[in-house]
Amino acid sequence: MTELAIDIEGLAFAWNDGLPVLDIPRFEVRRGERVFLRGPSGSGKSTLLGIVSGVLKAGRGRVRVLGEDLGLLTGGRRDEFRAAHIGLVFQMFNLLPYLSVMDNVLLPARFSAVRRGRAQPDPATEARRLLDELGIVTKGSPARLVTELSIGQQQRVAVARALLGRPELVIADEPTSSLDSDARDGFIRLLMSECSATGATLLFVSHDTALGGLFDRQLSIGDINRARPQLEQS
Repeated sequence: MTELAIDIEGLAFAWNDGLPVLDIPRFEVRRGERVFLRGPSGSGKSTLLGIVSGVLKAGRGRVRVLGEDLGLLTGGRRDEFRAAHIGLVFQMFNLLPYLSVMDNVLLPARFSAVRRGRAQPDPATEARRLLDELGIVTKGSPARLVTELSIGQQQRVAVARALLGRPELVIADEPTSSLDSDARDGFIRLLMSECSATGATLLFVSHDTALGGLFDRQLSIGDINRARPQLEQS
C-alpha cells in the first residue's frame, strides 16, 4: 500500500474560457495526515478539492488518490471510487431537500457497499451517534426534513454524512463557515477524533486561520500553485 493518500504531479487545470486556475508541480499528503489549506477566495482551493475528489478531471498531470490514478478512470468509475472511499463536506452542503436528516446522513451507505460495511455497528446506529455528537439529535429531529433546520444545523448534517462509513479520505471545504464558536469547536473535536480513530486522511480548507495549529501541517495554496487564477467559484 502506498504511503501517500494524495499524490499529485504536473497538475494543470483551466476552465472553458482558458483562464488557468491550477498549475501544481507537486503536492503530496501522507496517509493519516491532517492538512490545513488556506488561501483567498478565487485562489483555486475549491477547484483543487474537486479534482482530488474526482468531481473534476485534471487537464494535465497525474492525480493519484489512495493509490488510484483518477485520470485513468471514467466519470462513472470516479463517482464509484468517491462514494466508497471519500467523505466530502461541500461548501454549499449539497443536502437533498426532499429527504429527512437521517436519510441524508445515510446516503453514503446507500450508494456504496464499502461504506455500508464499515459503519459500526450498522449505518443507522452510526448515523445517530454522529448526529448526537454534532448536537443535532433532539426529539424527532432525525425524521425532519433538512429544510426545516437552520443553516448551521444543515452544515453539521453534511459533516455527519461525510463521516458515515469511515471513509479513508475526508475532504472538507469551509466546513465551519456557518457554525458559531461552540458548534465549531464541537465539530473540530469530532472530526479530529473520527479521523484519528479510523486513520483517515484529512484535507481541510478554511479561511479561519486560527484552526491551522490543530493540524499536522498547514500551507497556503499559493505555496503549491503557480497559476494566478482570476475567476473561480471558491
